[in-house]
Parts: sequence; structure tokens; C-alpha cells
Amino acid sequence: MNARSLPTAVVAGHICLDIIPTFDRPVAIEPGKLCKIGPAVLSTGGAVSNTGLALQRLGIPTRLIGKVGDDIFGRAIREIAGADGMIVARGETSSYTVVISPPGVDRAFLHCPGANDTFRAADVTDAALRGAKLFHFGYPPLMRRFYLEGGRELESLFRRVKRLGLTTSLDMVMVDPNSEAGRVNWAALLRRVLPQVDLFLPSLDEIEWMIGRETKPGALAERLLDWGAGLVGLKLGDRGLYVRTARRELLAPCFEVKVAGTTGAGDCAIAGFLAAWLRGLSLEETLTTAVAVGACCCEVPDATSGVPTWTALRRRLARGWRRRVTRLSWPGWQWDAAQQLWIGPNNKP
Repeated sequence: MNARSLPTAVVAGHICLDIIPTFDRPVAIEPGKLCKIGPAVLSTGGAVSNTGLALQRLGIPTRLIGKVGDDIFGRAIREIAGADGMIVARGETSSYTVVISPPGVDRAFLHCPGANDTFRAADVTDAALRGAKLFHFGYPPLMRRFYLEGGRELESLFRRVKRLGLTTSLDMVMVDPNSEAGRVNWAALLRRVLPQVDLFLPSLDEIEWMIGRETKPGALAERLLDWGAGLVGLKLGDRGLYVRTARRELLAPCFEVKVAGTTGAGDCAIAGFLAAWLRGLSLEETLTTAVAVGACCCEVPDATSGVPTWTALRRRLARGWRRRVTRLSWPGWQWDAAQQLWIGPNNKP
């Protein structure tokens, strides 16, 4: 984005340096055992980088707002993600993550939150939001000021952004249940914050950890809608993306790809969702776009280099890209072969 241009979207929140060892085969990581691996891929990670850079690749002018230290990792983050919008905190440590993602195995993370813990609502200025239509914030469970005091700082930020007229979007992340963030009453925090959130886009695992399990995603989504969210999108991993509003209920299965890694797939799916939403596509097309971008992300080891341009993505979809077979046993759900989507019993367009 040109420094003088106004953004269509602003993505703020967690950012880090991802250090991703490459694997040419599945490995068993055991104490005392040396595993030979390939070169490390260095890339930026976190919601700001993953969702923000993916939005840019999809043609959406996007401003990134994150906080880094004045160290070598911070310089690497600014070089990769762009210095514009990055807050440099003198004397603080930049956040980094070691991503363990062998082929055929879901990824694991070793994470240092660093300067993300001192990020605050005031770091997102009204001037930075000027001209934007959408504000997306990611990973408050990894940002200390946003989960302390029952989420007061997070609510304050979203209330201000919504008052300025932007569509608001929120994503979550899993944390160690034995950590400080893991002991937060997340159900109470969400009840406080969700009335200010138009698009709530966590994963099913994250939301089950936060508010408890249900037999079907629809029951969880209904509770989140009751708490104030305008739209709930639950990322279901390799089962696709479930979306619920007051009158719509859909599930989009994933597309078939050769998986090289799953790092950033959920964040990139969100970018696809937001890019389609900002372009005014139907909810059906928006879901399809989201799972398509998530699939493209999985074709490379890092988070965003697999994300295509908007034109290339539309061209690939038009060629009849095959979906993964997803079978549902939930009562009342029907398969729409024309749109390649599952239609839920609460869908009343």
C-alpha cells in the first residue's frame, strides 16, 4: 500500500517472527533424539502478518498495526511485513514462534509473546483507521493487556472502532491452559466484547476451549450470536468453514490440495472471507473464497506465499477445483451440489 493512500482494511494485533524448520518426511520428536531436518523458513507470523499480508495479496489495500522490539527479530519482522504501521518498543523483545509442522501432522508451536504483551488499545489510533471500511483484530489471548481485567481494553478498542463506522472482525488463538491467559474466564470476556463484533471468526477448537463443548457447532454459534456477535464463522480444520447468522447457516467443505504445511491456514481463510466480504460477494461465495484461500496456503510450508492474486484465485475456482469429501450426520442438513455447500436447517435467506 502506498504510504499516502488510505486503507480499505486495517489488521491489528499479534505479530511475530516464525521460524519454520522444513521436513521431507514425517518425524517422531522424542527427548534425547536428534532429528535431521531441512533449512529453516523465516517469515512473519501472527494475525497481523498472516491475515494482513494475505489480504494485500488478494488486492485489498490493508494497513498492518503491530508492535515489535528494537532487536534483530524486530528488524526482520519490519523488513518482511513492512515498517509502516509497526510500533517499535525500545528495549523490548520481539515476539517469535518456532513452528513444528511435519507433513501429515498438525502443527505445534513454541512461542514467546514479547512486545505483544505491552500492545494496548491506544496503539490503534483514529488516524490509522481513517478511510478504512473494516477492522480486524487477531489473537488477544496472546496479548496480555487485552485479556486482563475481563477484556476491558479489548472492549474499549472495539467500541471505539465500531463508533467510527467500521465493520469489526475478531479472531482468537489457542494458548497453554496452564498459563495466565489459560485461566481467564473467556466466556465472560466474550459476553463483554461480542456486542461490538460484527464478524467473529475463531476455530471450533478455540471456542470449545473458551466456552465449552457442544455436540454440534451450531449450538456454540447460537450462544455466540446471543452474546452479541453479528456473524459467527467457525473454522473446522480439514472439515471446512461453518458460518451462522440470525438467518443463515452454511458449511463450506475444503478444497483438495497436496498439503505442504498448515501454518497460517486459518488466518488466510479469514483473509479470503474478508476480501470477498469487502467486495460484496454473496455469503455462499464468501465461504467458498475463504476455504479456497486456506487451501492455497496449505500448498507451501509458510503462511502466506501460497496466497494467489484475486484474479488467479477466481480463475482456479472457475476451472472446477475439486472439494474434499465431507459427510455430515447432523439432522436437517442438505448438500447443495450447484454451490458445493452444505445448507443448515437454520438457513432462511
